[in-house]
Amino acid sequence: MPAISSPADASTVARLSLAEAPARRLMDQLAEIFDSSEVVVSCEEGDGDWTVSIHFGAPPNETAARAVVALAAGAEAANALSFERVMARDWIKAGLDALTPVHAGRFVVHGAHDRARVPLNRIGIEIEAALAFGTGHHGTTRGCLLALDRIAKLGKQRGRNILDLGTGSGVLAIAAARALHRPVLASDNDRRAVRAARGNARHNRAAAMIEVIQRSGLGAHRFRTRAPFDLAFANILLAPLMRFAHPLARLLAPNAHLVLSGLLPAHANAVLSAYRMQGLALERRMLLDGWVTLVLRRRSQPPHARADIAGREHGP
Repeated sequence: MPAISSPADASTVARLSLAEAPARRLMDQLAEIFDSSEVVVSCEEGDGDWTVSIHFGAPPNETAARAVVALAAGAEAANALSFERVMARDWIKAGLDALTPVHAGRFVVHGAHDRARVPLNRIGIEIEAALAFGTGHHGTTRGCLLALDRIAKLGKQRGRNILDLGTGSGVLAIAAARALHRPVLASDNDRRAVRAARGNARHNRAAAMIEVIQRSGLGAHRFRTRAPFDLAFANILLAPLMRFAHPLARLLAPNAHLVLSGLLPAHANAVLSAYRMQGLALERRMLLDGWVTLVLRRRSQPPHARADIAGREHGP
């Protein structure tokens, strides 16, 4: 989004009041659209309504900001958006402080201000304000955490290797490493996200178990040397999920679990069909805040192996 240099003594916050469900949906959508290194989006309960707050690091182009909100929530919401200049402070930290801890099964994703509120029987994942590339509030991240919790609780994941593709803040990599005590390879194509994930892994005492690399796609040699993976997460977007179906399936061990998210309900069946063609079967489908998470499991033998066997059995 276009922006100009900001004075040292002030920043900008745009606010909009909505009912709870549309407010949460708008927060999720804006978090996907805006660059998280420049804009932090939060949502908090008020008197009857919920307020979506957009914290800008530099004065925004208000017309462009309204256009983004209109794209996500319609023209009426865009027109209702109000802008306010506030005194300078750590605006990223301010955005995170407005967020309550996220509970997803045994996991609690929280900021430093809520550290003391994490129950002793839960796994707390603390995201530093300066390293905010995803806080767990998005329905896609919570879906993946719930899937991980269920896989770990049922004892379905006893393998040695875990992959977190498109790691962002590193929340999923940290959760998997701490819950399963297994090594994790985490990747992202954004160098700032890679820095953030490494910092968060150190902050959560999981750096020894997590390797974070900057890579685009799955063609790098490091993926092949760490494969096969017994558990993999891909919380990304529709287009790369479709494009990665074949190369990602080839990195999985027999009976591996694959957790996919970042999907709207209308797109889930197309993705599911693409991965079924690669020998994966659906175990669970979850809908959270308008986003779908798919939990898949690879068959003990990939489709091409079964075809080879069938050919030998029926061949001349």
